[in-house]
Amino acid sequence: MSTSPDTTTAATTTVGSPYDALHKIRSGERGSLTDAVEAALREAIVTLALEPGMMIDKLAVCERMGVSRFPVSAALARLAHAGLVEVLPQRGTRVKPIALEDIHQHLFIRSALEVETVRGVARLRDPATLEALALNLDQQRMTLKTGQRLAFHGLDLAFHEILLDAINLPRVKEIVAVSRSALDRARQLLASPERLVHTLDEHERIFDAIRSGNADLAAKTMHDHLDQVVAELRRSAHERPDLFAP
Repeated sequence: MSTSPDTTTAATTTVGSPYDALHKIRSGERGSLTDAVEAALREAIVTLALEPGMMIDKLAVCERMGVSRFPVSAALARLAHAGLVEVLPQRGTRVKPIALEDIHQHLFIRSALEVETVRGVARLRDPATLEALALNLDQQRMTLKTGQRLAFHGLDLAFHEILLDAINLPRVKEIVAVSRSALDRARQLLASPERLVHTLDEHERIFDAIRSGNADLAAKTMHDHLDQVVAELRRSAHERPDLFAP
């Protein structure tokens, strides 16, 4: 008789298990257990340690993190609300496959807001913003040379935040942050060395257009930059259809 994902034994926690990405909660950690479990599971899902479509073994999570079933179930309920996991009747909980339709909508939101953002930044040509962008690009080049993928990802986010901060519209920044968060898993699929090189090149083109004060060119380069994400994701979906929703 088959065993449901909720009751599978701890064999899944051996070396090489995807649950190795989770850490045991130390006594005295701040915040609730549910918060800690949710943060750890979210990180594992976003970084693809727990791949789209994978059934989640609650017992394995409990044993790996040293917690009871309640905070695990509560954390999974939150992640289901966030669209990262889904409950399958009579089967258990699985990591939700990436839906290209959702990605398309979030990129539409980002494009609509960030294209206009760089248009405004180019018109302002604020010296402090230009200096911050130039420094960020120098750091991007350095991390690319040394192969620091996670550091590059952080600098990529910071590049876009500098632009959003420059126009001083907090509500716009908040909306973009929500859509960017929804794209985090997809971004991990695009983190090949080749894609990072293209990302840096696209960022440099955006910067050059802003520095020259060419608002229309800045808007076009940002639009092209975000369009490339859609194109890359379609290629990823063709190569790894198991990670994407049909």
